[in-house]
Amino acid sequence: MSTQNLNNIPVALSEGTKTTLGTLGGKATLVVNVASKCGFTAQYSALEALYQTFRERGLVVLGVPCNQFGAQEPGTDEEIVEFCQKNFGVTFPLGAKADVNGADAHPLFAELTSQGADAVKWNFEKFLLSSDGVLLARFDSATTPDSPELVTAVESALA
Repeated sequence: MSTQNLNNIPVALSEGTKTTLGTLGGKATLVVNVASKCGFTAQYSALEALYQTFRERGLVVLGVPCNQFGAQEPGTDEEIVEFCQKNFGVTFPLGAKADVNGADAHPLFAELTSQGADAVKWNFEKFLLSSDGVLLARFDSATTPDSPELVTAVESALA
């Protein structure tokens, strides 16, 4: 889809660590804007399963909480992490809460949406990046992490 490298964009993790996508070190990274009170929140389980299945092969899943859609992520970073761990056993990295659209959009999402043309439409949109920071694919909220389309794309990115 794009040749723009996204690996150098700064990302703050939920516990306050500042890093970049490249530093997370995956052969592929699945970036997902997440929310705790959304109809798609149950996808956390499938995201964790995907992460557990492919992390040894180099997949990184990065969940970025966002409160822009129906105010469905009202908690603090600490509350979000606790919710995700307690209810879904999430072990993949969670970013600090951020906007994904508009003037205050996180630079990562500003770049991702400029490459994909459309603004993020809802929670749990997924962006698959290659190890060199190239956007490979974008999946809408209804595409589950265990869907054949997404799993095939991840396997291809890790090959």
